[in-house]
Amino acid sequence: MGKVVLVTGVARQLGGRFVRRIQREPDVDRVIGVDAVPPEHHLGGAEFLRADIRHPTIGRVLAEQSVDTVVHMDVNGTPLGKRGSRATVKETNVIGTMQLLGACQKTPSVKRLVVKSSTNVYGSAPRDPAVFTETTPPKSLPSGGFAKDAVEVEGYVRGFARRRPDVAVYVLRFANILGPCADSPLAEYFSLPVLPSVLGFDPRLQFVHEDDAIEVLRIAAGDTNRSTLNSGTFNIAGDGVLLLSQAARRLGRPTLPFFLPTVTWVGSALRSAGFLDFSPEQIRLLTHGRVVETRQMRETLGFQPRYTTPEAFEDFARSRGPGLLPPETLARTVDRIAALMPAGRGQK
Repeated sequence: MGKVVLVTGVARQLGGRFVRRIQREPDVDRVIGVDAVPPEHHLGGAEFLRADIRHPTIGRVLAEQSVDTVVHMDVNGTPLGKRGSRATVKETNVIGTMQLLGACQKTPSVKRLVVKSSTNVYGSAPRDPAVFTETTPPKSLPSGGFAKDAVEVEGYVRGFARRRPDVAVYVLRFANILGPCADSPLAEYFSLPVLPSVLGFDPRLQFVHEDDAIEVLRIAAGDTNRSTLNSGTFNIAGDGVLLLSQAARRLGRPTLPFFLPTVTWVGSALRSAGFLDFSPEQIRLLTHGRVVETRQMRETLGFQPRYTTPEAFEDFARSRGPGLLPPETLARTVDRIAALMPAGRGQK
């Protein structure tokens, strides 16, 4: 008998893509997709079970289906499409994860757990280190939003790993996932005709391409050929970084700098109007940035991304079409303005 893989959060595009990909693995016998709402995309030959992981019924699903591998992708920052609310998302992230882990603990057939987490757990603060490793504590723990959810989720996962040491547990901390099908808050931000930014800040950003996200999830869900580590927490990001100003130039979208209090007010207004989920944690990211080290991803997990951070952003930019200004024209204009700035007059 091959593996029986259960995947949560399959109504989202990334979850649906992973379900279709994992079915092609030769050692996978069945794939079961679970979500509270039916997906609008096809799941190939996978079975779909409509179940809310916040409810104890998920335990029956694991036991009755003899699931041995669980890929938990239902940890997200925004509601699915226009449905639900932030409160519902938080309940699914935190309460749903607790219920799922409790069900996994009681199901002897479960031998592998993969959890989609986020580099948001490190937060974004002015005194952050230049590069976060998996063991670097944040200068200040996230106080709310998705980042706090991710911290709580990882705490519950560590508790589960202690109670079930026979289960291989992988926590994948993804940088912002971008690509042609990306539907994250940051993808919505980069789709604006003009990008609000914080005056005096040009944060460093990292991205991971959605194709690479699918591939690393596949590797973690499979039997690793490496004997160095059977469980662990891994930062997942493409090589290199992009400054926000560089990203804007590649999009052909000008930035509109505001003082930080004004950006916070603009973000609240956009959220209230339903135009964009411009959360406080995203404002902090676009102020201070965040960069993580990925050595463990390569050396221990054995994953080498196909796309660098700039390449992932380029593919995303192509899918969004031209901005207000051609990128070449915008780049020349920015360069000319930079040449006239006081830095040039400061030379003696």
